[in-house]
Amino acid sequence: MPKIKFMNVSGSWRSVADAARTTIRQEEGEKEPSSKWKKRILLSEHSPIRKLCFNWKWLDLPYWVSVHFVRHKFGIEHFVSTQRTDRTGEDRTCARQDAPVMHECFANAQTVMFISRRRLCSQASKETREAWKLVVDAIKEKEPELGECCVPECVYRGFCPEFKPCGYSQTEAFKEAVAKYREVK
Repeated sequence: MPKIKFMNVSGSWRSVADAARTTIRQEEGEKEPSSKWKKRILLSEHSPIRKLCFNWKWLDLPYWVSVHFVRHKFGIEHFVSTQRTDRTGEDRTCARQDAPVMHECFANAQTVMFISRRRLCSQASKETREAWKLVVDAIKEKEPELGECCVPECVYRGFCPEFKPCGYSQTEAFKEAVAKYREVK
């Protein structure tokens, strides 16, 4: 099981709010945005949420799981430990697909929500879901409103778009998850 090192949050809700004010021709504000406002702007995915960024590192992430995350390329940067023979002293062609790597990322809030839609889906591999859940749980501790917006695609859309649905979207738990996701307190 990989471990995660959550490094930091950059940007602030004040800067997100001020960018939002700029888009509607208002002056910068002095008060911190409310929890309700945070959830609303996250749900609307207005561009200022991209000012809120996160940095984390997985330790001992299986290489094949790392590959799943590297496929995400917008709003995120990846730094993965090398398997190059000249750097490790081990023949790369003999490396196992489950060899552990360090995988560090820097991503904005909108991208974190987007990746959650794919990687929290039950169609994603169990190992990939578990690794992403470590990130979401770490973010929830710092930014609970963003954590509430990190949901699988079916909850985000209100239906399952997969070719072979898992059946979750037909359950009472799914209806409750959708209601909780849409709730703005």
